[in-house]
Amino acid sequence: MPSRPRHIRLELAREPGHPHGDAHIGYDIVAFLDEDGRLDLPACRANPERCHVRRFIKDATVATGRLRHTHGDRWILDFPGGPDEDATGFRLGEERFLPGEYVSIIGGDGSTHTYCVERVADA
Repeated sequence: MPSRPRHIRLELAREPGHPHGDAHIGYDIVAFLDEDGRLDLPACRANPERCHVRRFIKDATVATGRLRHTHGDRWILDFPGGPDEDATGFRLGEERFLPGEYVSIIGGDGSTHTYCVERVADA
């Protein structure tokens, strides 16, 4: 079964300063997932224009950019403004994007935050 583009909603999980998480801080990602819910590298590389990312705070769009694979297991949330604006997914190639799963994102400032996969739907 070929992979298809999916809309992935990530919301901030519990952390210091957000003991209950925060549904108003996170990322919306459109990317190709395989049947196991993992990022499909060949499909993402073949269709880079369809792999988008949106960072939001309080439901307002803060930045939009592209999800991009670089090397090994490294995936970049590539935002305009240079490397300080970008974020890096921690082992995103190994993660399963299924509701209830957790993923870590490293911000351009070096801080790591964990996000919960809240939903995955057809894009």
